[in-house]
Amino acid sequence: MIRTAVIMCGFFIVTAGIVKASSTVAEEDVVAFAVVSELPKDKTRIPAKIAIDGSVSDMTLLASEQILSNLVWKTLEICHSLKLEGQTSSEGFRIRSVRAIDGAMLPMVLQGVAGDCLLKKALEVAPFVD
Repeated sequence: MIRTAVIMCGFFIVTAGIVKASSTVAEEDVVAFAVVSELPKDKTRIPAKIAIDGSVSDMTLLASEQILSNLVWKTLEICHSLKLEGQTSSEGFRIRSVRAIDGAMLPMVLQGVAGDCLLKKALEVAPFVD
């Protein structure tokens, strides 16, 4: 009887640990907003200004094969505004999903960055297009 109770208790502890571990993995995905800060040379690693929880930092956007086939990612250019879901890592921000958004939908901390980027693009890049 005691043996059965100990086995059942052990089973519940292991099950609770597995459930807790799987829920923390799901919680690691964060919502971030980004503005592409440089002309993309390599579509798998894009430099950008990223806002996570109100703080802006320079990070590299890391795209998986699934993201590389996304139409938003294929047409990505400097100054594009993005809403991202994914995880931060030591290499950059690993993207799980991406959406293109209007610059007005960015958080306030990134709207100035997007505006400056668009002015820079208009003054430096646009005169060479003919």
